[in-house]
Amino acid sequence: MRKITEADLLPLPEYLKVRAERRRAISEVKKHRRVEVGPVATFYFESFETMRHQVQEMLYIEKGGPAQIPDELAAYNPLVPNGAELTATVMFEIDEPTRRARVLATLGGIEHTMSLRFAGEIVKGVAEDDQERTREDGKASSIQFVHFPFTTAQIAKFRQDGAEVVIGFAHPAYGHLAVMPETVRAMLARDFD
Repeated sequence: MRKITEADLLPLPEYLKVRAERRRAISEVKKHRRVEVGPVATFYFESFETMRHQVQEMLYIEKGGPAQIPDELAAYNPLVPNGAELTATVMFEIDEPTRRARVLATLGGIEHTMSLRFAGEIVKGVAEDDQERTREDGKASSIQFVHFPFTTAQIAKFRQDGAEVVIGFAHPAYGHLAVMPETVRAMLARDFD
């Protein structure tokens, strides 16, 4: 399992020289790592590269210097797939604040209802446990982090060309499913060791 280290990061002056090109390149990669599910949710499947880019961007935006690096690595390394899992940032994207608050208020516990289904297998999502993703009043966070742990047999089935993968939620207020595009499945199949 590869984790991001300080050695994988460019110093800010060096990053500034290549930032525009890196942003273009990572945008191209991310196109093949996202799946919209239902009207407001999108799964953004993470990788070493997407998380390294996120760390570089946080260092660029916040300009905390070397002292900021350990906190960013601690925040984003858990989302680097470990070789036997897929990881995703799930975003509930609702621009209008009043509607967003109303919808999220109905989605408490959604972080425990995500799954992938393929070839007779079900891989249930496991919410990142760094903090509660549903408040005591039942309002879900608009950003969820989830791990999909696979067995060796499940990895082999997921890697089959053309395997139909259904991704979705089994939440009473958001029971949406989507078929993962083959280009995304093929890209994600590379995340396994």
